[in-house]
Amino acid sequence: MTRKTYLRHLAGEADKLFSGQTIEQYAAICYRWRDDGHEEVEVLLITSRESGRWVIPKGWAMEKKLPHQVAEREAWEEAGVKGKARKKSFGYYTYLKSLDTGETVPSVVQVHLLEVAAMSAEFPESGQRRLRWLSPNDAASLVREPELKGLFRTVEIALAKDKKAKGSATK
Repeated sequence: MTRKTYLRHLAGEADKLFSGQTIEQYAAICYRWRDDGHEEVEVLLITSRESGRWVIPKGWAMEKKLPHQVAEREAWEEAGVKGKARKKSFGYYTYLKSLDTGETVPSVVQVHLLEVAAMSAEFPESGQRRLRWLSPNDAASLVREPELKGLFRTVEIALAKDKKAKGSATK
């Protein structure tokens, strides 16, 4: 018997995706610039509470909060990150969310880039998760979701373009 790959699991839920039976979540790719004089970016991965797999901070919509504000809130609650998330989404990925009922539902996650301004060792879910700073390529190799892997692989390019645009705007 062959083991089902993640993509085969997701494909098995395609009917739900196409019929709109999905849930929406909002997430943050938290990033920082290395302070060793290099122009390299690092991204933050955290472990999920249930399975311990590597993920990014994400959560459900919140009343009176815009998607990027939800991403900021989740980054704080799940990783102790303070920072500003971009209003415009960076992209989307899909994963299979296991509900408390045991049902599996496809979740479409809107992702926002969040530049880390500060971190705290004390935050709501401290002690429940592990945190790890990595290069975007290393982060891509640790996450399960193919679309999230793709987002990590484009982080450096997007941030370099932004930095270049800001540099030429100040000249």
